[in-house]
Amino acid sequence: MAKVFLDTNYFIDIIERDKTKRSLLEKNEVYVSPLSYHIYSYVAKKKVPNQLLIHSLKDLIFIDLSIKILSKSLEGPTPDLEDNIQLHSASSADCDYFLTSDKQLLKMKYFGQVEIVSSL
Repeated sequence: MAKVFLDTNYFIDIIERDKTKRSLLEKNEVYVSPLSYHIYSYVAKKKVPNQLLIHSLKDLIFIDLSIKILSKSLEGPTPDLEDNIQLHSASSADCDYFLTSDKQLLKMKYFGQVEIVSSL
């Protein structure tokens, strides 16, 4: 069983766009930042309470946004703060994989020990 971190775009895919990707939730320890819920709710204009989001809480492990993660994120490795928060969150949880569809992040291939991939 792998430790897998979902970038926000991959999280949104699982929640709304591509429900076939949900099988990875059953086969792995899946991590996410609470920031992904905020971004998804804002972009998709979701109102709360939202049963889909509430139900999804039980399937995921959350990495809290701490001052340590934020401080590291403000220094890089990319110019995008949100991407940095996601990467540092995955690293802090010692995840094996960082799932994303972000082409710029995929070019990095690794962030520390975390392999950046588009699929498992």
